[in-house]
Amino acid sequence: MRILIYSYNYHPEPIGIAPLMTELAEGLVKRGHQVRVVTGMPNYPERSIYADYRGKLYTTEQRNGVTVQRCYVWICPKPGLLARMTLDASFVMTSMVQALNGEKPDIILLTVPPLPVSVPAALLSWLYSCPIVLNVQDILPEAAMHLGLVKSKLAIRVFEALEKFAYRTATKISVIADGFTENLIKKGVPRQKITCIPNWVDVNFIRPLPKQGNAFRKKYGLEDQFVVLYSGNIALTQGLETVIEAAALLQDIATIKFVIVGERNACERLRKHAQKCNANNVLLLELQPREQLPELMAAADLSLIVQRRNVVAFNMPSKFQLILASGRALVASVPSHGSMAKAVRNSGGGVVVPPEQPDRLADAIRTLYSEPEQVAALGKQGRRYAMTHYSFEQSLDAYEALFGQLLTQPVVPVVPVVPAIASCPSEKAVSHR
Repeated sequence: MRILIYSYNYHPEPIGIAPLMTELAEGLVKRGHQVRVVTGMPNYPERSIYADYRGKLYTTEQRNGVTVQRCYVWICPKPGLLARMTLDASFVMTSMVQALNGEKPDIILLTVPPLPVSVPAALLSWLYSCPIVLNVQDILPEAAMHLGLVKSKLAIRVFEALEKFAYRTATKISVIADGFTENLIKKGVPRQKITCIPNWVDVNFIRPLPKQGNAFRKKYGLEDQFVVLYSGNIALTQGLETVIEAAALLQDIATIKFVIVGERNACERLRKHAQKCNANNVLLLELQPREQLPELMAAADLSLIVQRRNVVAFNMPSKFQLILASGRALVASVPSHGSMAKAVRNSGGGVVVPPEQPDRLADAIRTLYSEPEQVAALGKQGRRYAMTHYSFEQSLDAYEALFGQLLTQPVVPVVPVVPAIASCPSEKAVSHR
C-alpha cells in the first residue's frame, strides 16, 4: 500500500504523538508498504523550531525507509489560543504543497489534534479518491473548554464546526480508548465508523532493566534513593504542582527523591514552586534523548501520571503504556471516573489517587515505600499487561488490517465543504457542557 501519514508531530520530537507516528510509519515500511509523512518542522515541546531546520520553508528527507516531507510552521514561544490558531493555519497552508508532492496515496492516515488539518486531508481524499483514517488522540473542543483555554463563543463554534467536519469526512475513525468512542457516539458519529486501537509501546525497547548499575541513577547520584519519577509533557492538563507539594510532605523520609523530567521552561516554573514549598527532595531535569529513555524509565521505583481534576474523562496520556512496559509500579493522580483511572485499574499495575490532593498522593507513595514487595508485584503485573494489550506489533496488525479492509471497499468521496459556522448550535453546545 502507498500510505500518506499526515501528522503535525514526528521524529525527532521526543514525546507525545511524534514517537508513536514515527514507530508506526517505520513499522509499516518494514512490512513492505510505501510510506510518506507530511509533517511540520520539529519544534515540540520547546515551541521553537530545532536549529537544523530553521530558516527553511520545505525539506524532504529519508529516514528508515520513510519519506519525511517537512514544511514551515509559524511558532510563538508563548502558547495561547491565537498563537495556536496561527500555528495550525500555517501548517494547513504549507502542508498542502508537500502532500501534493508525491505519488497518489492509497490511503491517508490523519492525526488530530490539530483539527484544522482535517480540511487539507479531506481535499486530498477527494482529489485522489482514497479513504481517510482519522486517528483521534484528543477531542480538542472539550479538552480546551474544560481547562478554560477557550471561552470565546465564536472560537467554540469554529472548533465544533471543524470537529463535525473531521468526523464527517473521515472514512473511519480510530480512537485510543473506549471513552473516546462513547463521546463520539453521543455526537452522532455512527458506531460502525469507529474502531478502538490503543496507543502502543515497543516492549522490546522499553523493558524492565535492573536498578543496580543504572546509568541514569549513577549520573545523578540516585543509587541509594527511592526514586519517584515523572517524565514527559508539563502543561495545564497535568498540574505538576501537586507532585511538588506531595514531595514537601515526604521530606521526613530522606531516601525518597522526586525526579521530574520535562521541558526547560516548565521545569523552571516548577523550580520556583519547589522553592516556595521548601521541597528540597525534588530534582528537575530537561527531557532526555529518546535513546536514553529505557534507562530513564528503569531508574524509577515508582512512576507518576498526574492530571488536573477538570481534565476531560477520556484523556489518555501515552506515557501510561511506557510505564507499564518498563516494569515499574505506577501511581496515578487522576479523576476516578476517567479513562486513565479505568485503564490503571484494569492493568493491575498501579494505584489511583484523587487529583490535586498532595496529601493523598504523598500517603500513597509513603505506603508503597514501606511495601517493596507490593511495588515489585505491581511492576511485574504492569509489564505483563503491556505485553498482552499494548505491544506495538498488535497495534501495527490492527492498522494494517484496517487499511487493507478499507481498500477492498468502494470509496465514496465526501465533498470537502466545511459547514457554515452559524449553523452550529453553539449556545446549546456551550450550555450543556
